[in-house]
Amino acid sequence: MRVMGIETSCDETAVAIVEAPAGNQPVGNILANVVYSQLTEHRRFGGVVPEIAARAHLERLDGLVAEALAEAKLDLADLDGIAATGGPGLIGGVLVGVMTAKALAFAHDKPFLAVNHLEGHALSVRLTEEVTFPYLLLLVSGGHCQLLTVRGPGDFVRLGTTIDDAVGECFDKTAKLLGLGFPGGPAVERAAQGGDPQRFPLPRPMWKKPGCDFSFSGLKTAVRQAVEKLPKGDSRAIADLCASFQRTVGDVLADRCANALAMAPSDTLVVAGGVAANVYLRRRLEALGPRLVAPPIKLCTDNGAMIAWAGLERLRLGHTDSLDFRPRPRWPLAPAEAHA
Repeated sequence: MRVMGIETSCDETAVAIVEAPAGNQPVGNILANVVYSQLTEHRRFGGVVPEIAARAHLERLDGLVAEALAEAKLDLADLDGIAATGGPGLIGGVLVGVMTAKALAFAHDKPFLAVNHLEGHALSVRLTEEVTFPYLLLLVSGGHCQLLTVRGPGDFVRLGTTIDDAVGECFDKTAKLLGLGFPGGPAVERAAQGGDPQRFPLPRPMWKKPGCDFSFSGLKTAVRQAVEKLPKGDSRAIADLCASFQRTVGDVLADRCANALAMAPSDTLVVAGGVAANVYLRRRLEALGPRLVAPPIKLCTDNGAMIAWAGLERLRLGHTDSLDFRPRPRWPLAPAEAHA
């Protein structure tokens, strides 16, 4: 079974083709995985500009589809389905991807699959690792921070979520305050290397409290106040603040995951999303005890392979979507109420 995946929810234009046996077992093959990064277009603005992102998707997507097919040495007739991110995300970009996928599916008489972007992250680990359902998932990215039990495609129980900001957004804000550039997560991680993680005492919102919810707005405020007091041009202070910030985030994530494991015991803790690429945070989570599994670094950030895989997992269960599917700027992965 072979499925093409199209990802256009933010600032990465991505197309991939994956294959796997028709059963429900994990681990497949990536036949093609091409990504056009829009960092150059957005860097001077210090963040993603939705209109620029949508235009870049429109200009690049057809070429990337052709490139992915060439890399996989396949024709569209060889595919079993066409998947695209149907939301959540910047609606202009989501529209570009969905309409392209619908057109390909209609023209070549293939099933169309509208994939929740978060489900793409949630299931991505099964593309490369032997991970069986159910498992505990920490989903951490620029726009999301959630703890969920993953019981299967489309079957999620949310244990906790952020009550304000996502952890990835907190990384981006810290990088911007320190002038480290965009994207912020990798910039903060690089700057933290060799820094003193004990120098700056920062608040740990929700730490040691019951439940699995997160909060990062207070941490962002504390970082801003610390930055305002830093001596100008002091690279050592910047490294120390980044290390202290990273340690604080690690404390919070480990504490919340420990609560989740107590509420919903699991032999496997999966961490996915862009922030999952942070090596320090992975080490902190490894210390919790259960087997920690994360996608390869290249599959942590937005990519077409995770959308193709989620589409393939759904297609194996017989799930498809009609061509009147409407893209969704917001699309909860699980019921709004936290199951705590």
